[in-house]
Amino acid sequence: MSGDKTGTRAVVLGGSIAGLFAARVLSDAYDEVLIVDRDVLTGAEGPRKHCPQSRHINGLLARGQQAMEEMFPGITEEIFADGVPTGDLAGHVRWYFNGRQLKQQVAGLTCVAASRPMLEKHIRRRTAALSNVSFLEQHDILGLVTTADRGRVTGVRVQSAAAGGAEETLGADLVVDATGRGSRTPVWLEELGYPRVVEERKKIGLGYVTQHYKLLADPYDGDLSINPVASPELPRGAIFTKTDGDRVELTTYGLLGDHPPTDQEGLYAWVKSLAVPDIHHALQNAVPLDEPVAFRFPTTLRRHYEDMTRFPMGLLVTGDAVTTFNPVYAQGMTVAALGALTIRDHLHTGADPIPADYFRDLARDVIDPPWEMTNTVDLTFPGVQGKRTAGVKAAQTFLRLVQKAATRDGRVTAVYMRGAGLVDKPDAMMRPAFIARVLWNAARATVDRKPGGASAKAGAAPPVDAPPKPRANDLVSTN
Repeated sequence: MSGDKTGTRAVVLGGSIAGLFAARVLSDAYDEVLIVDRDVLTGAEGPRKHCPQSRHINGLLARGQQAMEEMFPGITEEIFADGVPTGDLAGHVRWYFNGRQLKQQVAGLTCVAASRPMLEKHIRRRTAALSNVSFLEQHDILGLVTTADRGRVTGVRVQSAAAGGAEETLGADLVVDATGRGSRTPVWLEELGYPRVVEERKKIGLGYVTQHYKLLADPYDGDLSINPVASPELPRGAIFTKTDGDRVELTTYGLLGDHPPTDQEGLYAWVKSLAVPDIHHALQNAVPLDEPVAFRFPTTLRRHYEDMTRFPMGLLVTGDAVTTFNPVYAQGMTVAALGALTIRDHLHTGADPIPADYFRDLARDVIDPPWEMTNTVDLTFPGVQGKRTAGVKAAQTFLRLVQKAATRDGRVTAVYMRGAGLVDKPDAMMRPAFIARVLWNAARATVDRKPGGASAKAGAAPPVDAPPKPRANDLVSTN
């Protein structure tokens, strides 16, 4: 291909999920959208070579499912028809926090329990069906092409991965970098004379291991997944979920260097050490379908493009190339979907998107809420370095109360999971009625854990659905 073009063209760097979502919204504004990737994408069914996380659980949160459906109407039912199980995030998932199970209650949060390759296959198939979208596969991305004054990106340089492949220039009216955590945009910008983007990192020392099984007995009792969450007292957790292919997918993890082993006997022993025995018991009636596979994730990463005072026109960045969240919270694909919708909001007819405006909205509306949410949780682990401000400590205290209350009240679970699923804003948990419900049920849960607790006695407490009105002192204690 050459730099010559007719009409308008957008080039997307990276054909993973973030790139596919970006291509979908760009297809509405550009005559041609070209996706460039190092892998073979067309017809790919299993894990891809340059996407190592595709061998592990990749969760699509409820808000991500909604955004995906907005971009590709009907895709959710297509995925379910392909043998992917589903359920409700709050009603059909067995959540354990601090070793205690949350009460379940359906909250309208659709889970898409697809493996990463299955989900990517369907999104790629729908993207490829767009008449103005095409793929340039097995090509390395070498760098950006700009105007003489370096104020505008006009294309990219690429090279076929085949031996002796010649360098090519792809002209573009807009380039979108969706190449993930390893994005070269920070380096390219410096080479063009722009300041280095400020990067925020937090060392979490995460390691996880994944294996798939065929169950000989069903331990779920109607549930979709069993998820004991890591805590400061035991920084080990797991997700044990039904998935496509009539399989069960286990990803178990540890923080701060405490990582699961990859030998089978050692992995079983690790699972036995989790806060609850459910998964260990289930594996007594399960046949492994593959070998355990490990992945290491030392640090989270956020690139603050919104703070740059200069940035070239004709270039945007999305997905993990902007922010790589702690994958335990399964926010990456959902934020990528919301990032694509943000790109769509900035595609004005006849005018280029303004990078500064896009990055501002991406940071404020898409990245900030989940970033702050996960930062609060990460900093509950004493070994994670970071600023534990008064605000962070207050949020951590309230979160502990919410988790404790949710062991007694399914409505608390539903609100909590709507926030964790990015469907509701975090301030939904700050409503006085909800705070009152949390305080009441957290107090009941505390009494229940004491021998001969008063709440165990008949008539000792009001019904769960009728919490007392909040008192001023109660509200102050949670702020």
